[in-house]
Amino acid sequence: MSFLVLRAYLKLIHLDFYLARGNFGTLHDKVRMSPIRKAETSPEAIRRACTAVDIACIWYWKEVLCLQRSAVTTCLLKQCGIRAQLVIGAQQMPFRAHAWVEVDGEVVNDKPYMKEMYAVLDRC
Repeated sequence: MSFLVLRAYLKLIHLDFYLARGNFGTLHDKVRMSPIRKAETSPEAIRRACTAVDIACIWYWKEVLCLQRSAVTTCLLKQCGIRAQLVIGAQQMPFRAHAWVEVDGEVVNDKPYMKEMYAVLDRC
């Protein structure tokens, strides 16, 4: 588990460079092009990866927002062989945007009702 937390922490730093420069397009490409090692979905592997990202976010030196957290979770799950998708959604009134991760159509790093609250803008 500690190795997964370290990988998640390093990925937070890596993706934070793109967000700090306002380079959302590059962050999107990094997540979309992140390779999947093998096609296997294990509930235990999903839980471990999400927990590792949560722990890394606690120790990160600044607040981690949903986009960064979900991008890191998606990349880590793909590295573990799980076909994860970063989903970005928005609602009109009041305007809000949010990002979460889905595996096989199920939200894995957030509340399960996120899909009902937000219109999906993009999946990668």
